[in-house]
Amino acid sequence: MEQRLRIDTYPSDLAAFGRLKVTGQPSAYPSLPGYRSRHSAMQMNSRERNTLGIGLLWLAVASAAVGQELRLNDLVAEALANNPEIKAAQKRYEAARQRPSQASSLPDPMFSPGWTSNGNPLPGAQLGVSPTSSIGFMVTQEVPYPGKRKLRGEMAAKDAEAEFQSYQAAQLNILSRLKQAFYRLSYDYSAIPVLERNQTLLDRLLKITEARYSVGRAAQQDVFKTQTQVSILAARVIQLERDKAARQAELNALLNRRPGQPLGRPPELQAIQSVRSLDELFALASRQAPMLTRDQRMIERSELAVNLAHKDYFPDFTISGGYFNQGSMSPMYQGRVDITVPLFYRHKQHAALTEQTQMLAQARRSYEATNQNLHFQIQDEFLAAEASWKLLQLYASTTVPQASLALESSMSSYETGTVDFLSVLTNYMSVLEFELNYYEELQNYYMSLSRIEEMIGAPVLP
Repeated sequence: MEQRLRIDTYPSDLAAFGRLKVTGQPSAYPSLPGYRSRHSAMQMNSRERNTLGIGLLWLAVASAAVGQELRLNDLVAEALANNPEIKAAQKRYEAARQRPSQASSLPDPMFSPGWTSNGNPLPGAQLGVSPTSSIGFMVTQEVPYPGKRKLRGEMAAKDAEAEFQSYQAAQLNILSRLKQAFYRLSYDYSAIPVLERNQTLLDRLLKITEARYSVGRAAQQDVFKTQTQVSILAARVIQLERDKAARQAELNALLNRRPGQPLGRPPELQAIQSVRSLDELFALASRQAPMLTRDQRMIERSELAVNLAHKDYFPDFTISGGYFNQGSMSPMYQGRVDITVPLFYRHKQHAALTEQTQMLAQARRSYEATNQNLHFQIQDEFLAAEASWKLLQLYASTTVPQASLALESSMSSYETGTVDFLSVLTNYMSVLEFELNYYEELQNYYMSLSRIEEMIGAPVLP
């Protein structure tokens, strides 16, 4: 059955393994020699049984986790729900969504109570007697030139849209790293049986060589060479076991699980050819790649900033109004409008406009650079995946079967003395390398596809 690997999100149904905790420990035996009550012995045995039962349950859960199949779709859903980098990016986006309303709002008004007195500084002195004595307040509101608040709100909205693209890029990055760790783990699980199977062939060759050496038909160095290959195979198994443990730790970190939590075994990968051409990948990247879309939003923001810099040549206003009580006299009202005068526009507003114009040019050049680099990386990964696919077909259909037949033939001939030891060893090493190369190219193929998916933001498998 083919294992179709997609970037789609599926609901996670993984059980929460490894959360059981031993809360009780068997108490110490009474220190009195030769004495132990029946009641305390029963309590002791009960606690021991409880602890042993919890321990056995934990081992059963861990064994079940190791024995179950590790499904990529479940890991994808769990990473999207639990990865802290994705959650941090989501919170940054949610925070950015709150800025447009702040940027487009009027400044807070200012309320200014006060008094004017005559004869002494106390409030109300000479109130109703002196025409200049009063108690009242002023209300002041700053009002930017029409259009400025709208532009500031739209700029903040573009920042939020760019932050959303960063959030999507964080999701794609985590999923790409997750898939690559999954594919490398699958390679380790596939490569170790290959080494073990070739270990059996090597043991057979060693027995044949020792038998020939015992009757004087083989050189002693042939025995040593075979034993050396046995040690090399053991070393490669150790390296693969180390890499397997590292990939499991990486998956636990990406899933935000407890370190050392057991994982199941991934299914053996099946070669499924991508149906998307290079032109289709380019078109998808141009439409929905988060990196490009983010840069496009920054261009739009810079255009709004240039428009706002033009608006800064126009004055802002401050509107004030006040009421003052004068006691027995008629109340006094006050109103005024303050207008900022951009008198030093050559040094201030003109420089700000030039700055924003340069920032707009920089944003456009950044978009071009990102676009070129993205297209190069997509083409590079596409060519790598294409080469790996061709090698997969070559290894599976021709190279590995032919090398295996050559090895079997040479071993049979070596037993009869018609082929030398070096030919047998060479054929053996060829079979081993070709089989490992097949799984390595299968890993490289899927890793290239996962990196393409990260860049274009869409699946590439049917």
